[in-house]
Amino acid sequence: MLRDIASNELFTILIVTGLIFVTLAKMVSPKRFNDLISIISNFKYLKIYGREQKFLDTFDGLLFVNLMLSVSIFGSIVYQNMMDTKILSINIIVKLIFGIGSLILIKVLLERLIASLFNIDSVIDSYLFQKISYKNFMGLVLIPINALLLYTIPQSLTNIYIMVILLLIINLLGVMTSFKSHQSLLKHNFFYFILYLCALEIAPYIILFKVFIA
Repeated sequence: MLRDIASNELFTILIVTGLIFVTLAKMVSPKRFNDLISIISNFKYLKIYGREQKFLDTFDGLLFVNLMLSVSIFGSIVYQNMMDTKILSINIIVKLIFGIGSLILIKVLLERLIASLFNIDSVIDSYLFQKISYKNFMGLVLIPINALLLYTIPQSLTNIYIMVILLLIINLLGVMTSFKSHQSLLKHNFFYFILYLCALEIAPYIILFKVFIA
């Protein structure tokens, strides 16, 4: 049986592990890493590396590991404060890491399958690259956010809400960028776009939330 934890030791290990994978990603492609950091203010990253994207990308894979760990830490902090508990089961953290990783991978595979069925591979590939890039950037942003919440600022609901709003803004920027890139296509297929949002963007997170609190 997995024990409960009341200290930040496990979170520290997860943060350090995430930093190791981020460091490896920077070592693999230093210039690409620097361009990714400025993705909010400069779309050069999307234009340059979108043309070079691969199905299995080492750089994105390394940052994806950090994303899973960082989101899991943040989710655990939110859970502790929402449930008003200082003791957290390791089982919950493991479930969260596995759930987030599985959710993202399954969504990507489903989206690629849909793209193949409807012969829109180029559009979906571009969209997925943009979405993954913003998610990996969010994973980088979560490292200092998690560190602040764990070791510096109080873990109040107000501070957590501020961080959540910041993350939502990053995600919103990613969605707006994708919408702008495929504006004409979406206008002619708005109904299908809404169905996509409900089926593959909203529903999976509701399922993850249910798994997390079970």
